[in-house]
Amino acid sequence: MYLVPDRVADNLEDWCYLFCSVWLPTAPEAAKYRKDNVLCYNEDDFIEYLNTIEFPGELSVLVEQVDWNAPVPEKYADCPRFNF
Repeated sequence: MYLVPDRVADNLEDWCYLFCSVWLPTAPEAAKYRKDNVLCYNEDDFIEYLNTIEFPGELSVLVEQVDWNAPVPEKYADCPRFNF
């Protein structure tokens, strides 16, 4: 679970789409994520993108590591989420 700027949390799907479908395939800075025409990335890469490209003055930070196989903890049930 990450704490991200409100603008990201309020429009999480849009930001994830921008990252995955626009920035990763086209940006020169994203070349390291392209391997033989395949995009290779995870949630840490999305956070790095937010912190370095979109919101360098408003850092996104890890709040808690949760097991992706387990149900979302109740305290995060109403939070926006995106599974990478």
